[in-house]
Amino acid sequence: MSRFSRRKFLGTSAALPLGLGLGGGAAAQSGLLTGTASMIITGANILTMNPSQPLAKAIALRGDRILAVGSDEEILYFANAGTTRIDGRGLTVTPGFIDAHSHPLFAEEAVGVNVNLRRIDDVKEALAGKAANTPPGHWVRGVMYDDTKFEDERPLNRKDIDDVVPDHPVYVGHRGGHTGVVNSMAFEIAGVDDDTPDPDGGRFFREDGALTGKVAEHAREVFFQVGTWPVMDRAVRQQSATISSKNMAASGLTSTTDAYGNYDDMVAYQDARDAGELYFRIAFMPGGNSKVYEGLKIAGLRSGFGDDMIRIGAVKFSADGSASERTMYMSTPYEGTDDNGILTMSQEEIYDAVDDAVAHGFRVGIHANGDLTIDMVLKAYERSLKGRSGPNPRHRIEHCSLINPDLLARIKAAGVVPAPFYTYAHYHGNKWVDYGEEKMESMFAHRSFLDAGIPVAPASDYTPGPYEPMMAIQSMVTRKDIRGRVWGPSQRISVTEAMRICTVHGAYASFEENTKGSLQAGKLADLVILENDPHDVDPDSIVDIRILRTVLGGQTVYEA
Repeated sequence: MSRFSRRKFLGTSAALPLGLGLGGGAAAQSGLLTGTASMIITGANILTMNPSQPLAKAIALRGDRILAVGSDEEILYFANAGTTRIDGRGLTVTPGFIDAHSHPLFAEEAVGVNVNLRRIDDVKEALAGKAANTPPGHWVRGVMYDDTKFEDERPLNRKDIDDVVPDHPVYVGHRGGHTGVVNSMAFEIAGVDDDTPDPDGGRFFREDGALTGKVAEHAREVFFQVGTWPVMDRAVRQQSATISSKNMAASGLTSTTDAYGNYDDMVAYQDARDAGELYFRIAFMPGGNSKVYEGLKIAGLRSGFGDDMIRIGAVKFSADGSASERTMYMSTPYEGTDDNGILTMSQEEIYDAVDDAVAHGFRVGIHANGDLTIDMVLKAYERSLKGRSGPNPRHRIEHCSLINPDLLARIKAAGVVPAPFYTYAHYHGNKWVDYGEEKMESMFAHRSFLDAGIPVAPASDYTPGPYEPMMAIQSMVTRKDIRGRVWGPSQRISVTEAMRICTVHGAYASFEENTKGSLQAGKLADLVILENDPHDVDPDSIVDIRILRTVLGGQTVYEA
């Protein structure tokens, strides 16, 4: 794909879909704020994402807001002896990047061992080491497992784990969050054997009638209810929030979304913030079956409540399986199988969830990967919106992986915000073999959404997918995986479009386009300094662009 020059960026920005990012606070509408700048950046290549002023050389910040954007001469006017000055010559400045769907606390590395390794023997060694420091009979947890990244070219199984940890129950959780691998002791204490039937919405995987150790969806729940699990107390959760937000800030993210939060997660974010150690803004989507969601409803709190650091978003439900773990529910089976995936909510359950959420003032975001599941979710949204007056509630479809023309038209008509995976084409290439080239032309369909005028949101789904914005931009632009294979070339988009998805569209997905997503006077002072302009490097090397500084609310939260 050809690179975009600054001239092309200037010429095309005003014509991008929906005119998103034009809004701003009262100060932005009236021009410049007044006062002295606390920080200025001059001489830079500033990509504002503001269609009325797409390029600038300098920017002034005052406190947590943008004071002015313009030329060096205009911005130097706001500086005095106390102003922090940054020489941006040769560097690129963008709005802070936004991830509209992640699970920042999901990895829980404080209580598990990271098995995101490349050899099964390495995983076995890591689990054995963790077991050696775990009390007898207590669960051993592996986190960030990925079955398609092994040099062994086969997945982990229960016999692998039994070889090294026979005397502790073991649960190795897939980074996708929908499957795991357990050992024989885990099956034993959970009362599961070769003859145990699969639960509704779940599966115990078997080969030749024998349990392999892989468990999916609701079949995992029986293990969580037995034995002694590691304790994630309040202090550990606070530490996890700090670590996760610091890591995301280092990648250029200034805002993210916890897309299935529970009570403990909400407390962890607040505790980290109170300690001055929360380094991103968070849109908190309560899980639909969580006590925090029930509590919010009882208290009369709803989507939009909060402030610029922590705000309640849509309520999140999950209606089918995973794209990366090959359990999503589709109209056609996976390559070489008769398996169409797993559905985890019925149509009536989706109707009931949407009706109850809307009655309590919540926007809704439902995890739906497969085309059949997306159809079911749209039916519920369409029913809910029928006869409704007032602004578009911007209900969401989380992942929205496999679409077709009919679904696309209905998403547009209902004003729904899709949030497909933005790093998956690149990072998870080995998995797309199970879908085939034809399906991949309709998966993670950023091109189709943009062409339809749909404000497609940026979504990593971390931990299942990496959250790094530079990887996301490269993935959406090239559709190449780590081995150089191209998956769904018809869905490629331009660098400019990918950057707008990761900024302006991210803000739109949480109803915050008037306060962030573009660099305009009056908006929040969230920005990133890049070593290079993504338009000006080989598209296959965008992932290598260094983040030099991340600024959140006028304060530097990461510096290389």
